[in-house]
Amino acid sequence: MKLKKSKNKNAGGAIICDKVAQIYDWLDENIKNLDLHCSTCGKCCNFDSFGHRLFISSPEMVYFSQKNEILPMAAPNCPYQKDNKCTVYQTRFAGCRIFSCTGNVESQNALSEEVLRKFKSICERFALPYLYTDLAKALNQTTLLE
Repeated sequence: MKLKKSKNKNAGGAIICDKVAQIYDWLDENIKNLDLHCSTCGKCCNFDSFGHRLFISSPEMVYFSQKNEILPMAAPNCPYQKDNKCTVYQTRFAGCRIFSCTGNVESQNALSEEVLRKFKSICERFALPYLYTDLAKALNQTTLLE
């Protein structure tokens, strides 16, 4: 799938954004129930030093690109982290919402699998190609999903 500068301000894009927002609301409620707490230390935003990668789905990229300016990822740190704080906290990706360095890995994995099923269903319903890719790769494309 070729990524292009988002012109997805049309009804289809708005519906996809609404569906992603509903999934994020569902996810936030489930995270509360699992008692996954972020200490907002910012360590996990430096992917290389923390030893993990953040993957995102195509519906999330549609949503994110309509809510935020897309910044290239030139360093191992998330480009949206400033002074150890997330500047896009309200619109952050599912992986950012789920991951907790002090949380139960099995619970986080199960929640990740469920949320990915929900994103895949958006793709199927709206004929959006499913993409699940590394954040750096997605941000460093010159353009975003149409």
